[in-house]
Amino acid sequence: MNDRTQYLFELAKRNVKDYIANPRTKAAMVAGSVAEGLCDEYSDCDMSIYYDELPSEEELQLARQQNQGAERLWILGDRKEGGFAESYLVNGVECQFGHVTIAQWEKDISNILAGHEIQSPLMKAMSGTLVGIPLYGETLIQRWKAKVANYPDEFAQKIVEHYLKFFAIWGMQEKFAKRDTTLWYHQILVESAQNLLGVLSGLNRLHYSTFQFKRMSRFIEQMEIAPENLAARLEMLFHQEPPVAVNQLEALVRETVELVEIHMSQVDTSSAKRRLGWRQQPWKFNEIDW
Repeated sequence: MNDRTQYLFELAKRNVKDYIANPRTKAAMVAGSVAEGLCDEYSDCDMSIYYDELPSEEELQLARQQNQGAERLWILGDRKEGGFAESYLVNGVECQFGHVTIAQWEKDISNILAGHEIQSPLMKAMSGTLVGIPLYGETLIQRWKAKVANYPDEFAQKIVEHYLKFFAIWGMQEKFAKRDTTLWYHQILVESAQNLLGVLSGLNRLHYSTFQFKRMSRFIEQMEIAPENLAARLEMLFHQEPPVAVNQLEALVRETVELVEIHMSQVDTSSAKRRLGWRQQPWKFNEIDW
């Protein structure tokens, strides 16, 4: 750990003490940049706390006060659904706490691995569980780590099929150049890059979420199956002129589709392949016909 990471790790251990004091608390862990050892002066402190029954609002307020926390910055979720998150500052550091019942979290894991929640931000919590450092209830957390790490083949195929869709912008560059399409162009570029990563995540059995996706290069380093120099090539898409970028995107899509055909041949790639090499042609206006 660097010194910033060590500081936030100690802060996390201190912060959870008052939550652990609740007899209904069964486990707690720190995740995010603290668990990965990548903190800097802008990092927050992400903690997840697991209960037999969620604490009351009064219990949460008392824990925040004992942590010398400021007023809440935000609260997300609905306790009626078994879990929610809150955030407040401690010593100027944003500390985020996820509060969830064990029953709800285990249900969430099962739903995700069954392929029912592919686009849910909870996918981010799955990868967070794998890197998370237990602060309390290690036996429970290790059990969840093992379950999350067991990436079913059926789930991997659903991930690949879900993301294996690309808008053929490479065939419309001349059309785009004649129109005011800056926002649409960049939207397609982002969605295409996200879909490429999604397909490759399925091939590599990695948990992936487009929600607040960060540290792309580090994520790609985990991939054994990927186009060559993927991280650099994806990054360059957003720095090249559109005519170059869309051709590079087409090449990445083609290489990714080929990898699907090699490593997951049961997946139908015909739709993704259909417009590779396609270029939209303008129709000809004949004044005589008019």
